[in-house]
Amino acid sequence: MRRLKKNRFGFRFSGILNPGQGAGFLCNLPVFFLLTTLFDGMSLSAHEPFVVPPSKKSERSVRLVADADKPTGQIQGPNERIQLLMLGNSADGKTVDLTRNAQFTVQPKGILSVDAGGRVTPLGNGTAEIRARTEWGDASTSVTVSRFAQPPSINFGNDIVPIFTKFACNSGGCHGKSGGQNGFALSLLGFEPKEDYQYVVKESRGRRVFPAAPEKSLLLQKAIGEVPHGGGARIKKASYEYRLLKQWVAQGMPFGRESDPVLSEVTVLPARAKLDLDARQQLKVIAKYSDGSHKDVTNQAQYIPNNTELANASEEGVVEVKGLAGTVAVMVRFQDKAAAFLATIPLGEKISQLPAEATLVDRHVFANLKELGLPPSMISTDSVFIRRVSLDIAGRLPTREEAEAFVEDKDPKKREKLVDRLLDSDDYANYFAQKWTSILKNRVGNNEPRAGNFLFHDWIRQNLADNKPYDQWVAELVTASGDVRTNPAVNWHLKFNKMEERAEDTAQVFLGQRIQCAKCHHHPYEKWSQEDYWRFAAFFSNLSQKTGRRVYTKPGIARARNTKDNQMVTAAGLGGEDLGEFRGDVRIQLANWMTHPDNPYFARMLVNRYWKHFMGVGIVEPEDDLRGTNPPSNPELLAGLESSFKQSGFDTRQLIKTICNSSTYQLSALPNEHNRSDKQSFSKFNPRRLPAEVMLDSIDAFLGSESRFRGLPVGTTATRIPDHGMANNSFLDTFGRPAGASACECERSGEITMAQCLQLLNSDDMHSKLNASFVGQLARDPGLDNREKIRQLHWMAFARDPRPKEYTAYLSYLEATDNQDVYQAFQDVMWTMINTKEFLFNH
Repeated sequence: MRRLKKNRFGFRFSGILNPGQGAGFLCNLPVFFLLTTLFDGMSLSAHEPFVVPPSKKSERSVRLVADADKPTGQIQGPNERIQLLMLGNSADGKTVDLTRNAQFTVQPKGILSVDAGGRVTPLGNGTAEIRARTEWGDASTSVTVSRFAQPPSINFGNDIVPIFTKFACNSGGCHGKSGGQNGFALSLLGFEPKEDYQYVVKESRGRRVFPAAPEKSLLLQKAIGEVPHGGGARIKKASYEYRLLKQWVAQGMPFGRESDPVLSEVTVLPARAKLDLDARQQLKVIAKYSDGSHKDVTNQAQYIPNNTELANASEEGVVEVKGLAGTVAVMVRFQDKAAAFLATIPLGEKISQLPAEATLVDRHVFANLKELGLPPSMISTDSVFIRRVSLDIAGRLPTREEAEAFVEDKDPKKREKLVDRLLDSDDYANYFAQKWTSILKNRVGNNEPRAGNFLFHDWIRQNLADNKPYDQWVAELVTASGDVRTNPAVNWHLKFNKMEERAEDTAQVFLGQRIQCAKCHHHPYEKWSQEDYWRFAAFFSNLSQKTGRRVYTKPGIARARNTKDNQMVTAAGLGGEDLGEFRGDVRIQLANWMTHPDNPYFARMLVNRYWKHFMGVGIVEPEDDLRGTNPPSNPELLAGLESSFKQSGFDTRQLIKTICNSSTYQLSALPNEHNRSDKQSFSKFNPRRLPAEVMLDSIDAFLGSESRFRGLPVGTTATRIPDHGMANNSFLDTFGRPAGASACECERSGEITMAQCLQLLNSDDMHSKLNASFVGQLARDPGLDNREKIRQLHWMAFARDPRPKEYTAYLSYLEATDNQDVYQAFQDVMWTMINTKEFLFNH
């Protein structure tokens, strides 16, 4: 390896980080003139997509929607509004929003008005017919306005607090942050309206509101910018929100009666839709209340898309698609309730043929691709498959002998048999043990004995080797007691100092519920309240530890103090029944609730986690955030895998077989002309950089070198390091090895940095590995000619034969080398192979 020096052709060795190549490609390395483009792409050939001509124009129908469940609309008082939806439906199932293309007329006049966006505003009592005219056709509905002159009393929680939320006044970056801002505090996102009422009406001697002259209220003057306001003008003086605030102050700032209804549910119309690539979809949001009444809150709700690459959402609830095919969800939040709108955005291509359906995965993925009109890539070659699945299951490259034998094998079942062999190997248990020890924070602190960490790692590894059912070993983990030397699962509990920490990790790791936010306030994106949080935390309230290696349960009733009202609460699962004054180790009840087949989170979380491991993208993203407002990109696929996993008795190996034996997993990483931008529909394999440990082991395996880690036996590979806090290694740290301090797998960094390029190009470590490699033995082997040597190296690195242009480039370079420099020349060749995308990525 020549380190930043000119070679005999006058070229310097350098690394180029090219962001234009997109995420997933690390460095394009023009090491030699003959090798600059040698590995610029993946090792697969292009192919023609599966398409047929588009279908004929479909029949159309239209409808005008004014109410959630009635043919006509109702408005009570001057403060309510209705959002109309003019929807077109075609025979192929697409929904077309015609609301902003419609011409609205109202008869008789003087009862209500309709703006260009379909928003209905009352003008007086009576019933009026609204007619909408579009190119697709006409439709009509009627709306009745009542109590216009005698409006109902304004309810602070139902009517005023949503204004603060809509305009981010009570957000975490403004008055909703801890301690408020500039002397004025609000509860985060308005989850505590009683407290907010005190802040607005009574705090600072009531100076924020002035009922004698409502328009002079500081609350209104700051909101419209007439008085200096750090947040600037938030609303307009002529707006609905201004009029409502002014009317509330004029009414004497009522909080509301105890008998007033409270919000019970939020629904969004349409809940799902199939949209064109350039579509706009107006949403309609209905708030349902405890007395059975409902109200249109479209213009008071908040809209948050989960993928802004696919769509945006305006403050008025208009979803705008950005020209890419896929599935996007928009979280719709009003007060403390939320719902989600799910849009399918088809590309529109017709698919005439698909790969064979091998497992249930293909049934659901291919059905979705048909609906999207998104042709998948071809099935990957045998060379690509053995390399891909060996890295994903065993965390290692296949050997040359394994790869050659597999490619030459004519058995039609050879891929299934390979998956079985890998799952039966020690490499699988070791690799997935490292995955789980990272998630379970197996990292020793300063001056702590490491014995527990080694024992815990071995306990996890043995469970995987024995294929112990997932529900069983998780139950053993959650309920572990005793000494770590006799029960290694205890080590997990020793990582926490508080019951809250144990509860939060348990919920996130095994249930996909991020409940941390609910500790201090109602969860902003989910249904969990502070009471839910503390009831769940109560499962660990009687757990104690001694001497840093022993965990035991104290006698008494398991309960925790809800910091919201300072009341003691007893244990309950998330959405589960209150256990009451249960005596004994209540964690047993927790484990029973978690692992029960009816639990809506447990199996789904593991399925989604493993799917992301093998496919690079979760069906739900992030993989451990399974809240109701973050729906899956393919609900049927997630439900199918979840059901299969339960039916298998929580068999993780069977789950892996279901994924890896599918045609979906075996698709090529090379995109066709249609699916290049697809990241979530699984129409192709998503290439991804090798994890730090796998990359280091792969380099060592290819070079025949060895990495040594302080405190571990000679011969330990990076994927077998039991403790994420030990074995300091600059290579692993540079390539994003997780610290093991978080339960989130997002701690593993996939970021591409210049330091990584330099590590591969010019580090002392890489130089030492090349010098310690078997290159000398290979270079001087008289029994092999250069062509055979290059062939063997290619199979070791890429599990395939070199292409003709690759042979030509390598051999030309070697022939131009003096005999005395043959060792150095082969070093250059091996170093170049390592620094290719094909080597550094799983594809």
